[in-house]
Amino acid sequence: MNFRQLARCAALAAAAGLAFACSRSGGEAVAAEKKSAAAPSAAAPALPRLAPAPAWTLKDLNGAPVSMAQFKGKVVVVDFWATWCPPCRAEIPGYIEMVRKHGKDGLVIVGISLDQGGPDVVKPFAAKTGINYQLVMGDDAVVAAFGGVEGIPTTFLIDRAGIIRDRKVGAEEAESYERKVLAVLGEKS
Repeated sequence: MNFRQLARCAALAAAAGLAFACSRSGGEAVAAEKKSAAAPSAAAPALPRLAPAPAWTLKDLNGAPVSMAQFKGKVVVVDFWATWCPPCRAEIPGYIEMVRKHGKDGLVIVGISLDQGGPDVVKPFAAKTGINYQLVMGDDAVVAAFGGVEGIPTTFLIDRAGIIRDRKVGAEEAESYERKVLAVLGEKS
């Protein structure tokens, strides 16, 4: 994993006005044209049941342990990201808003930072950005537990029963992703 290559390809794709994720192998940009800003379909998507979410325990920005087990019965969005990643940063306001609107309904967002600088880099960024959701520091073991992360952001949507329902690589418009989250939030356990 070469974070400098990821940062370089992220900057190039952002300059070109593309929605993208950066490949963790070789640093090549995986880009696609931005989705139209036209009114999205109101229909909630039917999401498949992909696999059980892995168990993990990581440290938050203050060094306290946080585990997947503590979110049992909640809908959990697990987002692999980094402070230097433009598409990761672009998704943060949407996540902040989703927690504000749907946290009371059982939505939890966990940002797993892959920043090599550790909490000293992430803490000031989180404070400046107003992140209102759980942040933890990632490691190679959690990346492997989720089957690898080819690029960031990579995000997993996990239902109340602990089953992965969606995996996305790259940024997605907040309204589109919120429809997926609402579909899972609205399911009966």
